[in-house]
Amino acid sequence: MQKTEAIYALAALGQETRLDVFRLLVQAGPQGLPAGEVAARLGVVQNTASAHLKVLSQSGMIRAEREGRIIRYTADMTGFRDLLAFLLEDCCNGNPDLCRPAIEAATCHC
Repeated sequence: MQKTEAIYALAALGQETRLDVFRLLVQAGPQGLPAGEVAARLGVVQNTASAHLKVLSQSGMIRAEREGRIIRYTADMTGFRDLLAFLLEDCCNGNPDLCRPAIEAATCHC
């Protein structure tokens, strides 16, 4: 990931509703959620949710897939992994033990 891509991803996640959308889609897993359900679960107007979904999609944090008239959104875990890798790229000046708590906190313990 390049610096400009990381800045765009961080900006997309740096807004309260978009962060809520991303976290909701992470919880939904690989099956994702239709746009209408995202709006309903978060209690936001559908066109507002659509605008937030568009920003997140353009930032590489989520993916959209059309299913007939419905657009289903999923968290793009590859994009998120790339963002985390960018942020930790030069972690701890070559001393990985200092970064281990951050890496373990980001690891799924499912």
